[in-house]
Amino acid sequence: MLAPDGSEVRVLVRGEQGSMAHFRLWPGQTSVAVRHRRVEELWFVVAGAGEMWTDDGTASGVVTLRAGLSLHLPSGMAFQFRTVGQVALEAVGVTMPPWPLDGSDEAMVVTGPWEPRLA
Repeated sequence: MLAPDGSEVRVLVRGEQGSMAHFRLWPGQTSVAVRHRRVEELWFVVAGAGEMWTDDGTASGVVTLRAGLSLHLPSGMAFQFRTVGQVALEAVGVTMPPWPLDGSDEAMVVTGPWEPRLA
């Protein structure tokens, strides 16, 4: 399945207060930039390397992603990520509240710093 940002997503578990998923972005790929309306995300990078752009409306920046890094994406923060190197970027993410079952309006496409490149 594909996430609204274009990365591969596999839901691992869903509870009343949150949900957890595994995300993968293949080498050479760049996600679509999005902003979540209601959910916040906690990420833990499990493999690969990449970069993530974030913008909370007052400040923006780029974080280097590598295995073992954790980060927080508050509700309303715009973000976009891309893989660097020859290994897929993989992360486990937790959303709170849980990702909506009909999540069609949860992620809004925004303008990010990079041109999306997906398979």
